[in-house]
Amino acid sequence: MILRRCALILAMLLIASSAIADSLWTPKSTSLCADAKARQVGDIVTILVVESTASVQKASTGFDKKLSHKNDAGIGTLLKNLPEFQVSSSQKGSASGSTSRISNFVAKITATVVKALPNGNLVLEGKRTVSTNRERQEITLTGTVRQQDIAPDNTVLSTYLADAEIKSTGKGPVGDRQKEGIISKLIKFLF
Repeated sequence: MILRRCALILAMLLIASSAIADSLWTPKSTSLCADAKARQVGDIVTILVVESTASVQKASTGFDKKLSHKNDAGIGTLLKNLPEFQVSSSQKGSASGSTSRISNFVAKITATVVKALPNGNLVLEGKRTVSTNRERQEITLTGTVRQQDIAPDNTVLSTYLADAEIKSTGKGPVGDRQKEGIISKLIKFLF
């Protein structure tokens, strides 16, 4: 019985000593208290694209032009033989126009850090392609973000990106129907 207890204690000590020999901390591990925000090339950041644009343009113009001419008998030697005449004309017009455009674009794209700049800013690139019913929608995004603008859950609003370039293109039956036809282009060109 004592021998059995000694063997059990010895086995526990061997197991405990091997577990103690391995460290949970390695040079590449981060602090348990630090957040996992993107910091280096290869890290991932989710961009919440919330872009909204509105523009209104108005223009108006007006003109009023009058012309009057009267020939008397005493004007010039060449016109003496002409009978007296009078010419007058008047033009008046105005024009106005306005255009307005409102655009909203909302999406969520996960991008990769492709470059970490010396000042700590991160260059991001991302691409998302969605295909549904032979319609293909592709969104590409590039931009630079400051590390402090990235939220603890690794998200950032697109409005915080510097030099942001966001493109959305689509291809498929619906997109093809929205393109201008050859006859429409020809009529527009001629007139």
